[in-house]
Amino acid sequence: MAFPLSSALIFHKASINVSFTSFVPKQHCLSTHFLFRSSRTRRENAAAPLRPTFCRIFSKNSSMEVKNKHEILSSLSTSTFEDGLKRFESAVAVILVFVQIASPILPLGAWNSWSISPAEAVLYSPDTKVPRTGELALRKAIPSNTNMKAIQDSLEDISYLLRIPQRKPFGTMEGNVKKALKIAVDDKDPILASVPADLREKGSELYASLIDGKGGLKALLECIKDKDPDKVSVGLASSLDTVAQLELLQAPGLSFLLPEQYLKYPRLAGRGIVQFDIEKADGSTFSPEAGGEPRKTATIQVVIDGYSAPLTAGNFAKLVVDGAYNGVKLSCTNQAILSESGLGKNSGYSVPLEIMPSGQFEPLYKTTLSVQDGELPVLPLSVYGAIAMAHSEVSEEYSSPYQFFFYLYDKRSAGLGGLSFDEGQFSVFGYTTVGRDILPEIKTGDVIQSAKLVEGQGRLILPDEN
Repeated sequence: MAFPLSSALIFHKASINVSFTSFVPKQHCLSTHFLFRSSRTRRENAAAPLRPTFCRIFSKNSSMEVKNKHEILSSLSTSTFEDGLKRFESAVAVILVFVQIASPILPLGAWNSWSISPAEAVLYSPDTKVPRTGELALRKAIPSNTNMKAIQDSLEDISYLLRIPQRKPFGTMEGNVKKALKIAVDDKDPILASVPADLREKGSELYASLIDGKGGLKALLECIKDKDPDKVSVGLASSLDTVAQLELLQAPGLSFLLPEQYLKYPRLAGRGIVQFDIEKADGSTFSPEAGGEPRKTATIQVVIDGYSAPLTAGNFAKLVVDGAYNGVKLSCTNQAILSESGLGKNSGYSVPLEIMPSGQFEPLYKTTLSVQDGELPVLPLSVYGAIAMAHSEVSEEYSSPYQFFFYLYDKRSAGLGGLSFDEGQFSVFGYTTVGRDILPEIKTGDVIQSAKLVEGQGRLILPDEN
C-alpha cells in the first residue's frame, strides 16, 4: 500500500540488483515505487545447459560415441565446475553475512575479492550502523571538534558490542573506554578551548563530570570490570549524554555557510525543541501515564535539528512560533501521521529539499540520496518517530511549505538492511524524543491543540533580520 501523502506524491523508480531473491517486499513505504529485478529467471536459463539429452547421446553408434566422448565429458565437466563455483560463491557470501551477525566487529574488508559491492553491502548487511533511535541520530549530527568526536565514536562502538549475544567482549569495551579517557585527559585544553568564552564555566563542569562524575568514564570502566551488561548500558548512556551536552556547547551555530540564494529563508542555527499537545477528537482518552489517570490530551516533544537541516527546521520553527499548527487536524496511515495539507494565510516557505549526507559537512539541496549506491543521510528516516516535511505539490525538488509528518518506521516493512524504501527521499529535520508511546494512539481526526517552540527561539533567524 503506497503512503498517501496528498501534497507529497513522488514517483521515484530505482532498480536494485539483489543477490538473494527470497524476499520481495509486498508493501511500498510512502510514495516511492521501487522495481526489483529478480535473478531467478537468469539462473533458471543458465541451468538449462546442465541438463544434457542422454537419450540422444546413447542413440549414436559406438564409433561416434567414442569420437565424441571427450567433447561430451569436457562440456559436462566445464558446466558442472561453473555451476559448482557459483554455488560455492553464494554459500561463502551467506556464511560471511552470518559471521558478521555473530561478530559485528569482524572486518569484512579482506573479502573484497568476492565482489560484494558497497551498494549491495548497504542493502543486505544486518548491521549498517544506521542510527536506530532519534537520540543516537541527533548525537551523531552535532558538529564538534575532532577530539570530542573521537571520544564519542569510541563510546558508540560499545553500543554495538553490547548487541553481541551470550559472551560479551568486555575486554574490547574496556579498551574503548580507556581510549576515550586518554583522549579526554590528554586533550583537555583543546576540548575546552572549543567552548565559547561565555559558556566555558558550564563546559568545565561537564568536562569534570565526563571524567570523574557518577556517570563518567571512570565509573563506566568499573561497570565493565563487573561484567554486568545492564550496568554497562546505563553507564554508557550517561557518559554519551554528557558527551552530547559538551558537544552542543562547542557548536553554538552552523558550521557551514548557506548558499546566498537561500538566505531569504528562515533558518535554525542549532537545535530547538517543539512541544505538541494532542487532543482526542472523539471523546476517547490516551493511555494514562504511570500511576496517573487517562488523558484527553497528551504531550509530545520533538527535537528539531538546524545543524543538518537549517532551512527545513527554520521554516517549521517559524510556523510554530506563528501559531500555524494550533488547531490543525491529523490524519493517520499505518506508516505515518500527517498534518493537514493547507494553511491559507499562514503559508510557510517552499523550502528546497534539504538532506545532509553522512560524512559531508553541509546539506545537499534539490536532490535525493541513492541508498543503493551507499549514500546515507545524517538524519535517517528509518527511525520510529522521525519528523519530516512532505513533498511540494509542484515539484519533488521542494518540500511542502507546511505539511509535515511523523514517520512510524516498522522494520517488518523495511527493505534489506532494515532501511525504509524511502530513505534519503525526504527532508528529515528532527525526532520525537518525548511521547513516542503516544504516536500509535493518535487517530485520524485528532487535533494539535497547541504547538510551541519551548527551546531554541534565540537560534531562529528570520529573513528580515539579515
